[in-house]
Amino acid sequence: MKKKIFKESLENIKPTKSFWGITSAILIFIVPEFIAFIWGSEISSFVELKLTTPLSLQEEYAYKGLRDVLGEGSWLNLLVGISILIWAFF
Repeated sequence: MKKKIFKESLENIKPTKSFWGITSAILIFIVPEFIAFIWGSEISSFVELKLTTPLSLQEEYAYKGLRDVLGEGSWLNLLVGISILIWAFF
């Protein structure tokens, strides 16, 4: 019984083999990690420089979020994105 529920749950969350299913996996997981691996240090330097100037609270949160997301790459997120793409085709 539990295996059946688990399999149904996996089928419900499986990405579709459509343009949007594949594009979303690439844009959400893989592209940000490539950007972080290639330009992570430059992005971090830019954000740290901007945070030294007086900013509104909203701008400060935006720059800190940018630093957190693109400051350094994550192999885990990259592997998750690749796994989702492979899973979409099988």
